[in-house]
Order: sequence, then C-alpha cells, then structure tokens
Amino acid sequence: MAEARAKEIQDPGGRLGVLMPGMGAVATTLVAGVELAKKGLAEPVGSLTQLGTVRLGKRTEDRAPKIKDFVPLAGMESVVFGGWDVFADDDAYEAAAAAGVMEKEHLCAVRDELKGIRPMPAVFDSRYVSKLEGAHVKAYSSLREAVEMVREDIRSFKKENSLERVVMVNCASTEAYLQPREPHFTLEGFEAALDRNDPAIPPAMVYAYAAIKEGVPYANGAPSLAVDIPALTELAKEEGVPVAGKDFKTGQTLIKTIFAPGIKARMLGVEGWFSTNILGNRDGEVLDDPESLKSKEVSKLSVLDHIFQPELYPELYGYVSHIVKINYYPPRGDSKEGWDNIDLFGWCGYPMQIKINLLARDSILAAPIVLDLALFLDLAKRAGMGGIQEWLSFYFKSPMTLPELYPEHDLFIQQMKLKNTLRSIMGEEVIHHTGLDYYE
Repeated sequence: MAEARAKEIQDPGGRLGVLMPGMGAVATTLVAGVELAKKGLAEPVGSLTQLGTVRLGKRTEDRAPKIKDFVPLAGMESVVFGGWDVFADDDAYEAAAAAGVMEKEHLCAVRDELKGIRPMPAVFDSRYVSKLEGAHVKAYSSLREAVEMVREDIRSFKKENSLERVVMVNCASTEAYLQPREPHFTLEGFEAALDRNDPAIPPAMVYAYAAIKEGVPYANGAPSLAVDIPALTELAKEEGVPVAGKDFKTGQTLIKTIFAPGIKARMLGVEGWFSTNILGNRDGEVLDDPESLKSKEVSKLSVLDHIFQPELYPELYGYVSHIVKINYYPPRGDSKEGWDNIDLFGWCGYPMQIKINLLARDSILAAPIVLDLALFLDLAKRAGMGGIQEWLSFYFKSPMTLPELYPEHDLFIQQMKLKNTLRSIMGEEVIHHTGLDYYE
C-alpha cells in the first residue's frame, strides 16, 4: 500500500445548487428521484455516492464505510436544482410528465417540488441541433452577450436560493459533430471567437465557458464538443475549477466496459462486435439527424479500441469489425433496447458467440450519474482540485485526460481510480490489491 496525505477540504455546509442545461428526461428524472428519496419513498439505486462503500486498509481490518460517510459530500437534502431548456414547459413536473420516464404515482408524490422548478430560457443554435425547434430561448445579439446572460443566470440562481456553491452538469441534447478548430486551441483565440460570433462556438461551449468564469465546476454529459478543448481546459486549470466529461456512460457502452475487460483478461480473441439500439425519446429524435448521430457514434466507437489495445494484441484484436447502429423508434419513448452480438474465438481459434439484450429506461440509468458527478465535483472544488478530473472517468463514454495520456475505459480500473482518489484525498493508504503482505 502506498502512503497518502490528506487534502484540506472545505466544509460542505450550506446549500448546493445543481444547474443543468437541458431540463428534459434525464434532469427531471434526477430531480424526482432525489425528492422521492428525501421523503423515504424510494432508494437512490445506481448512485455510488449514496449506496457505495470504500474499503480502507487491509481486508482483515473490516473497514468499509459508505462513501458518503467517508468523504465530506454535500447531503442530498441540501441540493437545489435548476437549469435551462429550449421547450416552454411550465415547470419540471410538466416536463417530467411529457418525458414519460417515471410513473404517475411517483411524479404525483413530489408534484409540489417539481412544480417549483421552472427552466430558464436556453442558449440555442439550430445549426447544432437541427431536429429541435427552440421556443424558449434567449435573445442575444452576440455570443459574448449569451455568455453574460448565462453568467447572470448563475448569479441570480445562487442569490435567489441562498446557495453557498453551484455546480453545472450538461444534460442537453447531442449537438452536431464538431472537431476542434483554431478558435478552440487557445483561450485568447476562443474569447476572440466569442466576440466575432464565430460559428465554431456552439451552445455547449457557451455554458462551459460561463460556468468556469463563475468558478462553477462543470461536467459534460453529452457527446458534444464542449469543455474538452485546450482553451477551456486551460481556463479551468487557471481558475482552479474542476471539469469532467464527456457523454454519460449508461446502457450499451456500460455493458461493453463490463464485458470487454473480462474477454481481454482471459485473452480470448474477438472478430466482431455488432451493436444496435432503438429508442424513442427526445435524444432519439435528435440522433435521427446524421450530424448529431455522428457525435454519438464517435463516442461509442472509441471504447473497444482503448480496452482491447489491438496494437499490443494484434493476433486477438487486430481486425475487430465494430459496428454501432442507433435507430429512432418513437413507440419506445425513454425505454430503449440494445442488442449486442459478439463473435469471439478461443483455444486453437475455435469460434464462440455472446448475445446481449439490454432493455432499460435510459434516464433511469443516467439520473444517478448526474447526482454523483454533482457531489463529486463539489467535493473536488472544496479540495482545491482544479482542471481535468480524470478520476471521474467511471461515469463517461469518452473520459477527459491530459493530451499525452490515453483514456482508461475499463470500468473496473476506472472504479479503482475513483476509490483510490477518495482514499488519497482523505489521507488513507491507496490500495493496490497485490495481497502479498498477507502471506509474508
């Protein structure tokens, strides 16, 4: 076990605001679930911060506190929700009912709480989300003005709700595919692009920049290019603001990061991995646009290459046919279905197959991720951990890292990284799992 030194962490007292660009299915499912949990009407299943434990010291010491009892996280009872949306639903209750994720009995139990949350007009550009028509949007003459409007929203939300701290988690729809361009490489270039209304700056970047300038930790739950550009990671490091992303790891990709490491661990070969999805919620509608779909496909396709490392194991993974299909199918609503067919081979090249069929409500899988990210980012800020938070890779399809590092996609290595970070900042020994000291 390695030595660790505890960080000085500010007390989590007071109220914590969680602001979400995109107050649709994921955001309203999160709010409803938290409010139900506060009333003792539901368990926060899927949330590592609320139900997970962390082993401390040797296995013989029998120390495994809940994470929320081990590190000074803000409590769910202190969290206040808000956000922005392009749809003019009167409040979060109406938005949740329209999303159709949660049953009416659950929504009615927290109706008053949801009714009290009204989304603010959103920053919107139809060039980036062509399938949506923004009726509840901000009127601005420049991107710089749009940034200032978001910053003022953050300050007003904080004041009106008597908040000590705020975090932002992007739950908005997937934007059209965008590769880094010249304005994205330096902060000076980025700010000049804001001033000249450069179309290279999409709404996701406007929110990310505004958050960092307000000292608000930011996580990107969409596959859109946002905080993961040199200009904004540079700004986040300078300002000491934690940032993480991107693209919540929920259904099919979660399954891949569970199964693929097991296949690789046993040195079984893979010839092909075919994945197809059907979903009918707002995300499905947005992904019906080829440019938005490309953003999602790029995020999904990167996972297997990084796990299998074909450059190290060409005889096993050098020629994997990896295909991902996403289909908009309105009857399914938020209940998506994913099929995976894996063609693999074993000893002496003999073939095998694995078939996986996942049926799940997408927002039920995503909601606890938003809660965990909000609480962990708030912890990171209070611990003085600015810039990229690679230890939160556990939650993302396309984890952010320093440019010289490859992202880690193995779910179990990601979990070890996360828990070792918690041990480290609390001054506990980091666990490496050799176990040799028990037998010496």
